[in-house]
Amino acid sequence: MKKECIFCKIIKGEIVSSKVYEDRDVLAFLDIQPVNNGHILIIPKKHIELIIDLNDRIVEKMFKIAKKLNQALRKSGLKCQGVNYFLADGEIAMQEVPHVHLHVFPRYNGDGFGLKFPKKYFKLPSRRLLDNSASKIRTNLKRI
Repeated sequence: MKKECIFCKIIKGEIVSSKVYEDRDVLAFLDIQPVNNGHILIIPKKHIELIIDLNDRIVEKMFKIAKKLNQALRKSGLKCQGVNYFLADGEIAMQEVPHVHLHVFPRYNGDGFGLKFPKKYFKLPSRRLLDNSASKIRTNLKRI
């Protein structure tokens, strides 16, 4: 675990958290700066910065737990008409803490949260560009 990683400090108990789930591999706790009340973070207990470096079994476990927490949020009595999952992988993707973490947060009508799309989003790419990009991804997928 990295000495300065806030999530590693939470795992070690050096920083208090409001835990909702814990096992030997992962920890889930409430975000201290929530999008909405009930906003949960799921993290691996091993310090890993990017999801591509995380063991597949742990990735699977994180998403299975996220599904259960989704169900728990909906039954909790907290304001929750829907649920978002968000995982930023790398600083340029808005990852603020360099430790893999999956956000699970309740949504409701008028909560004020949203994604802002760039203008280019509304101009559809050509099929040729899509097919070319798909080909590049498939080629590299075979190498992994």
